[in-house]
Amino acid sequence: MGDGFTWDSDNLEHDKAVASEAWDKARATIDSGDYRLVILDEITYMLSWGWIDLDEVIGVLKNRPENVNVICTGRDAPQALIEAADTVTEMRKISHAYDTGILAKKGIDY
Repeated sequence: MGDGFTWDSDNLEHDKAVASEAWDKARATIDSGDYRLVILDEITYMLSWGWIDLDEVIGVLKNRPENVNVICTGRDAPQALIEAADTVTEMRKISHAYDTGILAKKGIDY
């Protein structure tokens, strides 16, 4: 929800609460069926760290309305998420703006 990078955080409890709030909003968005595409950017971290419940996320994805497509991004996706997914893609960096000194931008990178 645009709160920034957790590895820069001074308050991980706050970050966990934001992750929970973000998941609640994402779940409601998916369940509503109002959107054809929902992107859960960097959700794999929240799942791997146990900040949101993996089984609940998988249940929501499996039971989503037929018209709703969901993209989950992030490194080191839990195996259960990989197995539940229709399509899994692994990307590798060729070049990145950060390597040239361009810092992450709110609304673009987080």
